Amino acid sequence: MTVSRRDFLATAVVGSLSLGLQGQQAQSGKEQTANKSEASPGGGKRPIIVCANNGFNYLDDAYAFLAGGGDTLDAALRVVKGPEDDPNDTTVGLGGLPNEEGVVELDACCMHGPTRRAGSVGGVRNIKNVSLVSKAVMEHTGHVMLVGEGAERFAVAVGFPRENLLTDHSRKIWLLWKEYHSTQDWWGPGLADPHWQAPDIKPQADLMQERFRRLEERAADLGIAPELRKEAVYKVLFPPTGTIHCSALNEKGEISGCTTTSGLAYKLPGRLGDSPIIGAGCYIDQDVGSAGATGSGEENIKVAGAHTIVDNMRHGMSPLDAGMDALKRIARNYNNDMTKLRFVDMIYYILRKDGAYAGVSLWEAYPPDKIHKIAVHDGTRRAEKTVALFKGVSLDFPSLPNVPPEVKKQFE
Repeated sequence: MTVSRRDFLATAVVGSLSLGLQGQQAQSGKEQTANKSEASPGGGKRPIIVCANNGFNYLDDAYAFLAGGGDTLDAALRVVKGPEDDPNDTTVGLGGLPNEEGVVELDACCMHGPTRRAGSVGGVRNIKNVSLVSKAVMEHTGHVMLVGEGAERFAVAVGFPRENLLTDHSRKIWLLWKEYHSTQDWWGPGLADPHWQAPDIKPQADLMQERFRRLEERAADLGIAPELRKEAVYKVLFPPTGTIHCSALNEKGEISGCTTTSGLAYKLPGRLGDSPIIGAGCYIDQDVGSAGATGSGEENIKVAGAHTIVDNMRHGMSPLDAGMDALKRIARNYNNDMTKLRFVDMIYYILRKDGAYAGVSLWEAYPPDKIHKIAVHDGTRRAEKTVALFKGVSLDFPSLPNVPPEVKKQFE
């Protein structure tokens, strides 16, 4: 199904290409001025944890554990386990938004720098903490990756309980989505298909207001609590990708990382994105550093983003330059065609062995106006803006609506 077959069309604030790279890590060999509103240059401080911003609330405990001599992978897992356990966080784990059939499928991977080991699981149902299951694969099998039913059986065999991951709230959001869209949103052709055509963008403020109103009314009919209806409507209109990555580095220079996800909301059953793919959603080299990703998983797989970034650092690039190069490879795959790239987004979380770090993104923000940030703790917990390759706000793929300002005010 082409994007143009959706109920209504989309647009975003799309600006010019931003090639003046500002942010966390100064370019090697070049003088660069950091934007004061962005993160300041980050480098050289250990221990340190860098993660996706949905891990912000879990950094203090993980950092205390790391600073007290705890293992780097265990520290990173402490961060990502928080959102996995939270039924109100619909991005990962319990309460994650389901696939198009209403089933929650989870993916995760981890890498332990000091021992150079890795573990991964994909398409796991009924097991909440798949990040810990990926570590169990690493520790208790001779394999690196287990998927589907086999991964679930393995998890139960080593002591993880089966449980229903679809909460009442996420089920109602799925029902709202199912009525509003269809069950075929991720059926092709995709962006990379030569027959894909960009939608004809036309603002329809009156129509949008009516659809927002109907969605809210239907959310009420489904029994979604009044204080949660606006959030539910946005998760129907702006389906979250639902991922968290975390990297941890101790004083000795040992580094590890993990990535866990519920994947694209309303995805095709069995879909694997980049999160469980070693070298795409997460990659660690004890001699160099770590990188992880959230965003358009299909695009990241095609550039092996995390491995590309770490390898760039191996060859002397700064964390910032290494991340920007990976983003440019994504853009190159579409010949810098903005009619397609506006439907793609990617955030990289980069940590070098000496403590230098960077957070970079393809776009400045995610719809409707969510500024991309990374979370950092090196003795001080903080959230920092990413450095964006493109100015403006991305769109999700499939196509999403242009929300007129007069409509958006109702949901702010």
